[in-house]
Amino acid sequence: MAITAAMLTQSLTQQLAPAFLEVIDESAAHAGHVGANDSGQGTHFRVRIESAVFQGKTRVARHRLVYDALRDYIDQGLHALAIEVLETPSRDIS
Repeated sequence: MAITAAMLTQSLTQQLAPAFLEVIDESAAHAGHVGANDSGQGTHFRVRIESAVFQGKTRVARHRLVYDALRDYIDQGLHALAIEVLETPSRDIS
């Protein structure tokens, strides 16, 4: 079964409750590279994510949370994952 952006989106949504999430399959741009497959899909992804779960955590800890949420897909052949953690703006609730 091919890994899709929708599958990654579902896992990240369930585990990290993002305020913003964008998952882009960049596999076609990596055709012929290590880890690419013949379909041009499902091996290289970019994740842009904003979540309150990341507040107070280091960059490494934030990335680890994303990798942990996608562990099953990494084990299934997701070869490359570019992660962009967006800062959650502080909101004045007074």
